[in-house]
Amino acid sequence: MLYEALVAESRRNDSLDDVRSAALCSARWLVELLERQRTEPRWDASAALRGTDTLERIQAIQAATQAEIDGRLAACSEEEGRAAALCLMLAACFDHRSFWQYGTEIVSLISRLRGWTPDEVAVMLLRATEYDMGFWFADALGLVLKAAEQLDADGCRAVMPWLRHAHAELMDTDVAARQRGQLAKRLRVLLASVEEACIPDGLIPAYAPWAAPLRDRARTSPTPQLAGLLRHLASLSGPRPAQRWRRTCLELAEVASVQEVLADVLRALAEGEPLCSRGSGAHTGWIGGGYHYHYVVHQNEGDLARGVVWAAALTGGPAAVRHLGALALRTGAAGTGVIEDPKLAGAAINALAETGDPASLEALWRLQSRIKHRALRKQLDTALVTAAGKQGITAEQLIERSVPDHGLAPDGLLERELGGHRVRVAIEDAATVRLTFTRPDGGTSRTAPAAVKEGFPDELRELKDLAQAVRGTLSGERARVEALMSAGREWPYDEWCRYYRDHPVTGVLVRGLIWEFRSVGDADGEWRAVAPTAEPPGEPERVRLWHPIRAQAHDIRAWRERLVAERLRQPFKQAFREIYLLTPAEEETGVYSNRFAAHIVHYRQLYALFKERGWQANFLGRYDGGYDGQARAEFGDGQWRACFHHEPAADDGGGYAPEHAATDQVRFERRDGRRWREIPLTEMPPLVFSEAMRDVDLFVGVSSIAADPDWTDRGEDRYIGYWRTATFGALTASAEVRREALERILPRLKIAARCSLEGRFLLVRGDLGTYKIHLGSANILMEPDDSYLCIVPSRGSGEGKVFLPFEDARLSLILSKAFLLAADTEITDESILMQIKRGA
Repeated sequence: MLYEALVAESRRNDSLDDVRSAALCSARWLVELLERQRTEPRWDASAALRGTDTLERIQAIQAATQAEIDGRLAACSEEEGRAAALCLMLAACFDHRSFWQYGTEIVSLISRLRGWTPDEVAVMLLRATEYDMGFWFADALGLVLKAAEQLDADGCRAVMPWLRHAHAELMDTDVAARQRGQLAKRLRVLLASVEEACIPDGLIPAYAPWAAPLRDRARTSPTPQLAGLLRHLASLSGPRPAQRWRRTCLELAEVASVQEVLADVLRALAEGEPLCSRGSGAHTGWIGGGYHYHYVVHQNEGDLARGVVWAAALTGGPAAVRHLGALALRTGAAGTGVIEDPKLAGAAINALAETGDPASLEALWRLQSRIKHRALRKQLDTALVTAAGKQGITAEQLIERSVPDHGLAPDGLLERELGGHRVRVAIEDAATVRLTFTRPDGGTSRTAPAAVKEGFPDELRELKDLAQAVRGTLSGERARVEALMSAGREWPYDEWCRYYRDHPVTGVLVRGLIWEFRSVGDADGEWRAVAPTAEPPGEPERVRLWHPIRAQAHDIRAWRERLVAERLRQPFKQAFREIYLLTPAEEETGVYSNRFAAHIVHYRQLYALFKERGWQANFLGRYDGGYDGQARAEFGDGQWRACFHHEPAADDGGGYAPEHAATDQVRFERRDGRRWREIPLTEMPPLVFSEAMRDVDLFVGVSSIAADPDWTDRGEDRYIGYWRTATFGALTASAEVRREALERILPRLKIAARCSLEGRFLLVRGDLGTYKIHLGSANILMEPDDSYLCIVPSRGSGEGKVFLPFEDARLSLILSKAFLLAADTEITDESILMQIKRGA
């Protein structure tokens, strides 16, 4: 019988046994109805075989019993209704044998009844903590707190042990973060109403290393001020608190005198030992095997940790910057030894922006190059804007002013003496940072001598870390400065000198570029371009980055000739940069361009290029939403956005992700507040349009199967029609620039007499045959019948021996093949020789 079972289960040998027994006895009628409900026929597999009539009969029986229960509960007196609520909580069960919950009925009773006694509330609090599964416990606790909040001060004092117990259980149970925060806040208000200095179990993590300073203070000085501060800190549920929260935090922290404690906790979060899932964590009970992970803060303790981060930033100011940056990197970047914690990292990032210290700018800049998490990158952008506003500058100015110099001299050098050896960290060019060692006898090497390794291991490690950090900064700056090609920004000359030309890292890139200057008192406002490393004429007032789209054709040709003649290699393609102008066809289509549509590309290679160039894209795959690819990137200082559409190629079967994709339209959007608004192509600034289409051309040109030299050797006829058309088709803008570069490079080569440019091909005359290398795909045809020659040149055949004014892997490949074929009698590869002889 259900009644006897509930009476037996309710005996705990505690002070509440009589209350539970009295409630069951008073509401015995309800127990009998619940027993009838539980023994009624249920809808299961055997009932389903008997048809819909059986279902309707079962539903009618269940509805009648439920209606009787609801009617009796609605007619209950206050005292009988409270007993019924206790009875329903005691009868609820959630286990592998049965599932009975009465949340709807309990909500109705607690909402309308008054006069709850402390003992009744204590019974319900204890029972709620016994519910299986976190969400059932949380739902039940939320209902019981409605009754507890009706108690007066004496009533709250009487149930305080059970309130403490409920709080400890809540902080140790897997409950949705938002729900746990709301319930914990209500519990803490009730506890504080009785004892203002109460710091309930679970508010401060019992074993987390980072919370040790808080535990020590709570043990030695459990003051009301400290308790109030801890409750306030734990109320922070997001990465950015409101101004009111910040003001209250500062007031409470000052009264509690915990500035040093907060600094110690922040330091422990940033540098202390992490926790291991083997001992504690959300998955401890079921991950099994040898798998485990490390983390900084348990998910149940995240609110308090974020509150501490903000409190430490608000009270510590500049002293907190280093630890805030370290914590954001530790919990926001991959490969740090702990799992990502975006909420904690977000709090550290946003707190950095509020310190107002110049060092925070450098910390935020470094985080930009290390953190890839999409949501955190958005918070980084917001933090940079906030930090910029505090210093009265734009976000763009903030970024350029926060580039670290790493202690390098203006020429990009740093030297140290270690045991008679001179160790040098040097930026040698736009892509190379070298660590070299000079012995006392003057000899140099790139490997650390034994005397340095053994005598100065810590200093050597520090210099290696420095070189690695400089490489990261140099790489990030190269991408940032190149992105300025679409911005059209101008700088005051003095500001440009300080943050660009004379910067130890950025200056290495800037001094290899063409810049335009406008002088003081220049009435016509004419911009004058100046060669890399050259001084501007007159008294320059304004500076901007030169772009060929604003130059005359003869000026572009002159700059390209000069770079080749003077062997000036630019950090990225500037003088030889491709230009993409709006075509009549694009004016006709209006809001989209089909210029790069209908190409078949290697999908994973395409996706990797998106990431490399900073485009955000969903990954195509066989899942809902995985058949429509959109890659997006911002241009023009974030005011414009390009969208490149693509999809799995037709009849591309096989695994989860497609092997090939088909390209589609390119569309453009303009920022409109926090939204993006699609615009016609004719409204696009030429700089932005050209730079965006240049990226798309790169994506297609590199990943297209037309650039795959051994495609025809696969024995596949799929897409062969596209391959034949595209691999030797008309040249794109990038291939046209490649052709123009070859016009200047070829006369300076030792194979110049054997080479010539004819249309879209580089013609190479060997002794065994004549070959045509396509300037777009780098694939080869042999005269006289245009038979295809599949060739992969060996490493070093021309690579590194020819000066190129810009980095272009396809141009290097073309020259490598040209050197090989010009000396075709020296070829030893049998597969290549067989093709040549067959073609001849």
